[in-house]
Amino acid sequence: MANAIVIGSQWGDEGKGKLVDILAEKADLVVRFQGGNNAGHTVMFADKKFVLHLIPSGMTQPNAICVLGNGMVVDPHALLEELDMLIGLGIKPEGRLFISDSAHLVMPYHKLIDQAREYRLKANKIGTTVRGIGPAYEDKVGRQGIRFIDVANDSAFKTKLDHIVEDKNRYLKHVLEHEGNFLDADKVFEDLMAIFDRIRPFITDTQRLVQEASKAGKNILLEGAQGSFLDIDHGTFPFVTSSNTTAGGACTGSGLPPTEVHHVIGVVKAYTTRVGSGPFPTELFDEVGEHLSKAGHEFGATTGRRRRCGWFDLCLLKSSARTNGMTSLAITKLDVLDDLPEIKFCIAYQDDKGNQVLALPHDGASQEKLQPVYETMPGWKCSTLGITRWEDLPQEARNYLDRLSNLLETPIGMVSTGPRREETVILAHPFI
Repeated sequence: MANAIVIGSQWGDEGKGKLVDILAEKADLVVRFQGGNNAGHTVMFADKKFVLHLIPSGMTQPNAICVLGNGMVVDPHALLEELDMLIGLGIKPEGRLFISDSAHLVMPYHKLIDQAREYRLKANKIGTTVRGIGPAYEDKVGRQGIRFIDVANDSAFKTKLDHIVEDKNRYLKHVLEHEGNFLDADKVFEDLMAIFDRIRPFITDTQRLVQEASKAGKNILLEGAQGSFLDIDHGTFPFVTSSNTTAGGACTGSGLPPTEVHHVIGVVKAYTTRVGSGPFPTELFDEVGEHLSKAGHEFGATTGRRRRCGWFDLCLLKSSARTNGMTSLAITKLDVLDDLPEIKFCIAYQDDKGNQVLALPHDGASQEKLQPVYETMPGWKCSTLGITRWEDLPQEARNYLDRLSNLLETPIGMVSTGPRREETVILAHPFI
């Protein structure tokens, strides 16, 4: 028995979906523990491609039980779209998918508020996916959110919803100065109830389900969304998401006790990317940055937005490794570096006074003044695409990976050499 957490070590988009898909073959339960459909996990194998936003990536493995944990916020309409997509591909969710009765719903007013805020901020916008995730978490913390159990069992739910919609309309009009359409409480209720019967069979006490599985010695895989530096507490605030994306959030978002976590696998690209606004010390604006973008197909699976690209940032990763307690690394998109004559990675920053800085400061003004200090290694100038054995990687590629591992003091467990499930070097597996 082993329980493992998979987290993104950078700013998201590291390739967690592929890794979870691989590990789920040996997992009994796969649990998403935070976020909502602002995530996008892509899985490719053979001639098939799946992009999952809510349902765990383990759904592509036929024997894994998949759980939407209590730490998530779930848009019920987006959930049904995803279920229908899977059913159309021949994947049946009955008996394999469970939704926490304590998970909160993303409601139409959450999305409307998200959109109105970003529009009002204009050039100063945070760059959210405008899918209502932040406002849904605000309501959860403010104790006025709606959980699945409330819709299923609360006879006073309609009255509660009427009051909430009235408050949200007032907020939209008088605070956000929204000039568009406002919400009708009756229609919000009717639209939700029209689809809820399809969701109802999947709702259960997933905290108990996870705890009993762990007690029974099952292999549990906890799947995170976004990345460590989008964590609401540990990320580059305010350019963050609204949940805890780091390993600590896996326990609160699933119900698994911290003492029953055995592995924390940090997924990291062989370079660095970021979507949306916020600091990015190693961002490249030259032909190398353009190459990384094109060769890596760096467009968001959820938003379609182009990702900003740069060299690997060791300072970020050292902080991420400490915060998450990483036991191993899974390095993805190594093949994107194949054509580069030299590879750089950031080992420190220099501030505007010439001082060396080894960690990203928490204030935005200081972050913007940092310049990366690089170490350079020779590239390998040959294809690594599809390689599945460590010894078959070019020596220069192994040197680069070994250097990162040694500096991070964290062993490498897996290396991805292409987008498909099969294109992976597996050095250590938490369930074997």
